[in-house]
Amino acid sequence: MKYHIKENSVEETLVIPLYARYIAEGAYPYLKGNRDTKKIIDSLDYDFSTKGKKMLSIAGLYGALECVQREYDLKCEIEDYLNNHPYASIVNLGCGLLDIFIEVDNQKCCCYNIDFPNVISIRNEIIPPKDREYNLGYDLNDYSWMSKINKDNGVIFVAAGVFYYFKREDALNFFKQISKEFPSSVIAFDTCNKKGLKMMLKTWIKEAGIKDVGAYFGLNNPTKELIEIPNKNIQIKSYMHGYRKLKYRFIHKIFNIVMEHIVKARIVKITF
Repeated sequence: MKYHIKENSVEETLVIPLYARYIAEGAYPYLKGNRDTKKIIDSLDYDFSTKGKKMLSIAGLYGALECVQREYDLKCEIEDYLNNHPYASIVNLGCGLLDIFIEVDNQKCCCYNIDFPNVISIRNEIIPPKDREYNLGYDLNDYSWMSKINKDNGVIFVAAGVFYYFKREDALNFFKQISKEFPSSVIAFDTCNKKGLKMMLKTWIKEAGIKDVGAYFGLNNPTKELIEIPNKNIQIKSYMHGYRKLKYRFIHKIFNIVMEHIVKARIVKITF
């Protein structure tokens, strides 16, 4: 039985990144990882035709590539951390339907997927947790979820497309709390500057029909703007080519220049 996705609902916003990965993997098969994206897509009762056509456009396909590359970047950061902390806890913040654990599982670590309770309810139906994987239904700003995380063997937090929707004060407080509760942990996330936030509001957030949601938190100079976070080391890499070189269409190389130099799209890693 297929899981029905309602139009103009929270469920619909969750399947957009999932379908973006499906489109990108179809156009560029070398991007396909261990996840069976098609199997998840086939388990859904949802008409992807309208959004699918948009993603097959030149701009739409680049957006799909952005989604896949972001997930790959965070996968690399997790694997790097596991090299030195093989029994660590991976925390997938604002997880949605991102199934990153299957890509990095070394048979020793564990993973916590955290999102709003209604999102976790959907995730449990579509992507049931595997061994050593736990789905937790919380608002990320309700720090009580932190007590559920095993921190004995190290912790790495990752967030794909999450902190944009935090108010600046909330994001900074979140990082401070992580520093306090999880010393020696790492958090990796994607970010852009204010120009990038404005572009998000005008493009995919609007096209997705997401209402009452703003894009607030961006970083133009992460080292300077995160100065008040205690006990940290900050590393910054390019979002689109900091972890691997993609095979682009020529027009996508132009888009890449915009991502790199105009909207400052990057992966930020904070080591506490």
